Amino acid sequence: MSTQDAIRILVTGGTFDKEYDELGGKLFFKSTHVQEMLRLGRCKLNVDVRTLMMVDSLDMTDADRALILDGCTRADERRIVVTHGTDTMAETAKTLGEKITDKTVILTGAMVPYAFGSSDGLFNLGAALAFAQTLGPGVFVAMNGRYFRWNDVFKNKSTGEFGTLG
Repeated sequence: MSTQDAIRILVTGGTFDKEYDELGGKLFFKSTHVQEMLRLGRCKLNVDVRTLMMVDSLDMTDADRALILDGCTRADERRIVVTHGTDTMAETAKTLGEKITDKTVILTGAMVPYAFGSSDGLFNLGAALAFAQTLGPGVFVAMNGRYFRWNDVFKNKSTGEFGTLG
């Protein structure tokens, strides 16, 4: 497959990749689960996975968002999936959406860590990969089988679901 057919996956952390420290009772980052998720999902796509950072999105800074933007703009691939924490995913989508118009960028995440076994992350990653192949250029958030444009999305903190602003 050519680079034109490939999908770049940029890992930034978030609940997607958190682990649970049973002794300390805290969530932490060790390494990404994306390769294992792709294997379990029997993914047959040409993907290039790169870890940019492993941070909780509540701790994400403007410098971190600039690094994500740089990773997207420098990627040879025209289709990109960004794994991201859900709390500030809409803000990062806005940062990217204001600058990226010639590539298809899909941000996705999970409400429950993949390591817990009952995560929505595997489903969301699969949906994001499908949306990356079918949507035209622009920046989108993909959660729970739905996609949202970067300038028309928010996370409802009461329900933990994403919706449109309008």
